[in-house]
Amino acid sequence: MTLWLPTLTMAYLLGSIPFGYLLVLVFRHQDVRATGSGNIGATNVARSGGKALGLLTLLLDALKGYVAVLIAMHFAPNTLHGPAPLAIAAAVAAVLGHVFPVWLSFRGGKGIATALGVFVALVPWVALSALGLFILVVATTRLVSLGSILAAISIPLFALLLVPRRSSALLAGLTCISLLSIIKHRANIVRLLHGTESRFGSNKNPDPTDKNPDPTDKKVNA
Repeated sequence: MTLWLPTLTMAYLLGSIPFGYLLVLVFRHQDVRATGSGNIGATNVARSGGKALGLLTLLLDALKGYVAVLIAMHFAPNTLHGPAPLAIAAAVAAVLGHVFPVWLSFRGGKGIATALGVFVALVPWVALSALGLFILVVATTRLVSLGSILAAISIPLFALLLVPRRSSALLAGLTCISLLSIIKHRANIVRLLHGTESRFGSNKNPDPTDKNPDPTDKKVNA
């Protein structure tokens, strides 16, 4: 139990590194939160800072989640029933760090890329299946938000299908992360239902209201 506090703190701090914000600031000398949707995630970075920076943001956001879980697994290796509870908790902490980063006044992103990283570490076949679904949806609709939401929904379902030895803690952790990502897409869900969600590659401002969807979430980032 003495490992829990330092391990979860480490996972949270790794997850809270705002790579999208930092990359655009360093290479474009701009605040990505002031452009496009206001998000610090890969999609808005690609629109605002270029596709190369967007791809790099995606990779780094996923990597920080993957590394956070990998470190936890070093201290708490997998059991006969899959990942240890410490590794699962570290995965949740890393995603929470991205969504509520201390460096940006706890106003962070939607957690999709970081969630992908922790899922690859915890349940790689589940992560690859969800990634395949995301790519298929985005390729056919050009709606990144729809692909992200459906991929998040699919994670617990793929876990039930593809992970024969799974603990209740693993299912609870995966479901918690998926639900958090879906909730952070609430503004996108409204636009999808109204048919006003912008498609990837469009010059239209994707989320003109996403910068301030409610009084308690003034800057929602992906």
